[in-house]
Amino acid sequence: MKVFRGLPNDAARAPCALTIGNFDGVHRGHQALLARVRAASQVLGLEAAVMTFEPHPREYFASRSGDLSRAPARIANLRDKLGDLANAGIDRVIVEHFNEQFAAISPHDFTGRVLADGLHVKWLMVGEDFRYGAKRAGNVEMLKEAGRRHGFQVETLPTVHQGDQRISSSLVRAALAAGDLQATGALLGHPYAISGHVIHGAKLGRTLGFPTLNLRVMHRPALQGIFVVQVHGLAETPLPAVASLGVRPTVEDAGRMLLEVHIFDYDRPCYGKLVRVEFLEKLRDEEKYVDLDTLTTAIHRDAEQARAWFAAHRLRHDPRSAARAGALTATDRI
Repeated sequence: MKVFRGLPNDAARAPCALTIGNFDGVHRGHQALLARVRAASQVLGLEAAVMTFEPHPREYFASRSGDLSRAPARIANLRDKLGDLANAGIDRVIVEHFNEQFAAISPHDFTGRVLADGLHVKWLMVGEDFRYGAKRAGNVEMLKEAGRRHGFQVETLPTVHQGDQRISSSLVRAALAAGDLQATGALLGHPYAISGHVIHGAKLGRTLGFPTLNLRVMHRPALQGIFVVQVHGLAETPLPAVASLGVRPTVEDAGRMLLEVHIFDYDRPCYGKLVRVEFLEKLRDEEKYVDLDTLTTAIHRDAEQARAWFAAHRLRHDPRSAARAGALTATDRI
């Protein structure tokens, strides 16, 4: 899969079948849309392409207003999003930097300058509620009219439902915020996970008797707390572990988001390695303790509960999870 930051240059502008969206989480609704794009691209002899945005447009507008609480929590980082798009069979992804200039593009310029001239779109699929251009002034009917002028076909895909609920990124975020990993997996079509490179930390966990591998989380995640997890990428089979995802209120005041993972009976150096942490069960919310002794007692209790969870479930190696972890190297540079 080819990834472009912004519009590709002339040599890379092959005609394409395109869809546009944030694709946070690449849930089952997204997957249905991507499958349709892939099928159309094969019939028409085009590249299957996705245009997505970084940062999320709502995140950009929240930052501009000075109220980051209005920004949606992130389901997935960019690496994981790109990995899921690659798994869906997409040939090309355009990661468009969402900034003041892009936000000000008129619907007319978006369809002409970006879609027709910039991407050579010949077939386009969007959701029924798709809006585009400055102030979201463009709608599907305007898009279809623009397609007739510029020579690209526009199709819409009805929303995908699970029971009587519309599958959406908002619904996935709500499931994650509630710590309901079973519901999250049903909406995504696979277990929830976060990937990243292992970084150096303060080594406090080692001092407390619980060495951890640390992953930096650049955006506010849709879930926080203490979890039973398994780690892909360090051995042939996933490694059982317990993890904390949050701001570490007992030892840090800066509010830095970090994913700390203690792998059971494993103490090999892994700095710089790319791993995928798969979330299996939420144990509790993050808490602030009065001192390190109290924190250490809580970590002991969490580790015992996680070990008991693995003993009760006798979790077996999941080949599909391993395949998802193996695909990480394709976007290792992201």
